[in-house]
Amino acid sequence: MSNDNHTAPSMIDSEALARLQAWQGRSETLADDITAAPVRALSATLDRDDPLPQAGTRLPELWHWLYFLPHHRQSEIGDDGHAKRGGFLPPVPLPRRMWAGGRLNWEAGNPLQVGDKVERTSTIASVTHKAGRTGELVFVLVRHEVRNERGLALTEEHDIVYRAAAAPGEKAPPPTPAPKDAAFSRDIAPDDVLLFRYSALTFNGHRIHYDRRYVTQVEGYPGLIVHGPLIATLLVDLLRRNVPGALLARFEFRAVRPTFDIAPFRVHGKPDADGKTFSLWGEDADGWLTMQATAVLA
Repeated sequence: MSNDNHTAPSMIDSEALARLQAWQGRSETLADDITAAPVRALSATLDRDDPLPQAGTRLPELWHWLYFLPHHRQSEIGDDGHAKRGGFLPPVPLPRRMWAGGRLNWEAGNPLQVGDKVERTSTIASVTHKAGRTGELVFVLVRHEVRNERGLALTEEHDIVYRAAAAPGEKAPPPTPAPKDAAFSRDIAPDDVLLFRYSALTFNGHRIHYDRRYVTQVEGYPGLIVHGPLIATLLVDLLRRNVPGALLARFEFRAVRPTFDIAPFRVHGKPDADGKTFSLWGEDADGWLTMQATAVLA
């Protein structure tokens, strides 16, 4: 008789967790220039008809993800397309890595603009471990501060989650139905070209976004995974399309369920009672909630 209470041995014991938590407090600082070419490229990728960016053009919220890109040498790339573990980020020994969410605050009166010389200081704020319904999880919180010549422009908290490999016959967590009270919506076709272009723009080599054999046979997913940051960007883009002139003071988002390229998905939004706060969310083809977000206007 099988033992339904049997669990696999932990890969993260107290000693291993202590080694990972030794990364807490580590920081790195990168410099970059807010150039126009990535802005033009993302505008095209999002199917926008924006004026050509010039020096002084305000960078739309979340488009700073086009900068400070990882430039690891090819020999430093691991099997999943990410840099090998143990550089700035701790060497978590769990194979599946995802961008789980984040919280961002923009400084009033100091927007990022095309032509800015910028600097980002990143710090490992915490490393935590828990056992979830689908196995072990390690959460890494990275805090970023982005400055231009005029001072602090943006503070961001970035949640990264590492998960154990999928077990044979593993069931996904129960899904949550998406809200049905949207004030505005947009249908998105997550084809290979959209995912490729966003991966290229963010220099993201993670194979779950473009290598169908890898994502289905190695990581056990049913299709290519739509980037969490891309969905978050589409949510803010939806707000910009429906609230002309919208500028954000704060934005937070949380990935609830992976979105795959095997069917179209939708992004939705609605204003809250105060008129400055907007609820935004993603919904897959089956009607399940995939991402929750809140945007607060400046």
